[in-house]
Amino acid sequence: MITVELVYAAVDRQVLLTFYVQPGTTVRAALALSGIGAVFPELDLQHCPVGIFGKSVPHPEIRLLKEGERIEIYRPLLADPKEVRRLRAAKAIQAKKGESTI
Repeated sequence: MITVELVYAAVDRQVLLTFYVQPGTTVRAALALSGIGAVFPELDLQHCPVGIFGKSVPHPEIRLLKEGERIEIYRPLLADPKEVRRLRAAKAIQAKKGESTI
């Protein structure tokens, strides 16, 4: 057996699970074995984006886990970071223009 961790941060709480899986277990299979679906029934464990130590796993159904790895379940972004930065910059420009007219 190998030890792996699973982390998920919902809006209102965070969970860190440590559990054991057989060598040769895929990331998707480990998600199912972890029991996280019972804690967060809204998660679609077959399609949710995941990563290992901050790096996205493009094919979790074939990626095999190694001893000590941490699986991270990612939530969808509520806003596009590029759009948020663009709006913030536009607001700063407007504020600066407002200051120079006074």
